[in-house]
Amino acid sequence: MHPVVPHPPDPRKAVRPPHRPVFIGSEIYRHSSYGPFHPLRVPRVSTVMDLCRALGWIAPGQYRTAPRAKPAALTAFHTPEYIAALQRAEAVQAVTDADRLRHHLGTASNPVFPEMFRRPATSAGATLLAGELLRDPGTVFTPAGGTHHGFPDRAGGFCYLNDPVLGILSLRRAGVARIAYLDIDAHHCDGVDHAFRDDPDTLLISTHEDGRWPRTGALDDHGAGNVFNVPLPRGANDCDMALARDRVILPALTAFRPDAIVLQCGADAVEEDPQARLSLSNNAHWDILRMIRPLSPRLIVLGGGGYNPWSVGRLWSGNWAILNDLPIPQVLPPPAQAVLAALRWDGQRRYPTPPPHWIATLQDAPRHGPVHDATRAACDHHAARLGVWV
Repeated sequence: MHPVVPHPPDPRKAVRPPHRPVFIGSEIYRHSSYGPFHPLRVPRVSTVMDLCRALGWIAPGQYRTAPRAKPAALTAFHTPEYIAALQRAEAVQAVTDADRLRHHLGTASNPVFPEMFRRPATSAGATLLAGELLRDPGTVFTPAGGTHHGFPDRAGGFCYLNDPVLGILSLRRAGVARIAYLDIDAHHCDGVDHAFRDDPDTLLISTHEDGRWPRTGALDDHGAGNVFNVPLPRGANDCDMALARDRVILPALTAFRPDAIVLQCGADAVEEDPQARLSLSNNAHWDILRMIRPLSPRLIVLGGGGYNPWSVGRLWSGNWAILNDLPIPQVLPPPAQAVLAALRWDGQRRYPTPPPHWIATLQDAPRHGPVHDATRAACDHHAARLGVWV
């Protein structure tokens, strides 16, 4: 097991590049859905686009329309047979038994729907473009990205393609050597781990709910020494995440000194999400984003999980504000409130009507609490690996 090799300090790394952040989006997400009963029936990327525009946060020249990745580009990670099966399933709106068994298509998690190739290929195209744009220092935000469960020859966990892997490979082709991938989704990044767990030039850090699907990312799984998994217990709050941030995430990034950071900022770790049982507020995600920005000259911020349309839209819109050093208003102006008031979340009973702050604000109230013993033990484990005082 070889440890992550740190680089000597370089003060230039703490200087933010002068270029304005780039927002990559697409209209394909506005009317595309995995189906009326799937967790991804809710609008997400279109909500972020609409909120940021309503707030006047996207300046001329900052928005780029995502290209659809060509099949040949996708085979940088995925097998040609799998890409062909995915295209075939979209074309005929059905899968064979063989393709369902081999490629996990046409299942409850990864259903057949009209844009089942075009939509993920657009997300992949955005992240591929992000890597190309960061040949030079800069920041790219692509909220449709973060599909971290895709494997070379199969779909998994609502993810047909693995855009984080493709984005990291795109950065490498652009000449970026050392890349840190930080994943704060509620679910472990099994597909990205599969791709890079033995690559000493890729640092993998994941916080995720302990025991939740896909049930990978064990604390003692260190890969080739480049993997830092921090399983969080059910009910973990902002203080748990702050400890993981200060004891593991920031020290590991500082020691590794990446040329680029890719942040998967899944919103399913917040309290109101139906697909996990963590109890974070969106402040926990925003604090991490603020603190990692000075640690690399290149930053890609992806979306990821998140199945409550209000909490996803509010959190990811706040990400864009932070990337542009914009203040997050305490009360949203009427055009932004109208975007949130128009959202619907059919088929669930936990929130028959949205709480008022989901409409009027972006920022949650902090969710502080005692740090769980399991969180403290996980942080101590990795702090010892990093040579940090325990």
